[in-house]
Amino acid sequence: MSKKIINTSKAPAPIGPYNQAILVGNTLYTSGQIALDPTTMELVLDDIKTETKQVMENIKAVLEAAQMTFNDVIKTSIFISDMNNFGQINEIYGQYFDESTAPARETVEVANLPKFVNVEISMIAIK
Repeated sequence: MSKKIINTSKAPAPIGPYNQAILVGNTLYTSGQIALDPTTMELVLDDIKTETKQVMENIKAVLEAAQMTFNDVIKTSIFISDMNNFGQINEIYGQYFDESTAPARETVEVANLPKFVNVEISMIAIK
């Protein structure tokens, strides 16, 4: 099986040696997204809910570039800098999924994230 690179200008351009997502067969692997505004490449860190919404919108753009939606997501990884923010992150995250068909997920608190953001999310989707 060959891999197809997925890139869209509607999500932040990679800031290192990686791509926004890789499609292998019918499975999409997204890179972790942080709250970079794709038009300005500036961080959106007003508050944790706004930051999480930007992350989810970035992922949405990557999914759409692969002709997928959040309904196709089967696994999510959430990395956060402070577990005390979990409730607010989960509130925004939950707006993008139907709870009855939501993907598998782990949420992990980490010491630091790229650009010292508060949340980074990656997903695996199958069409």
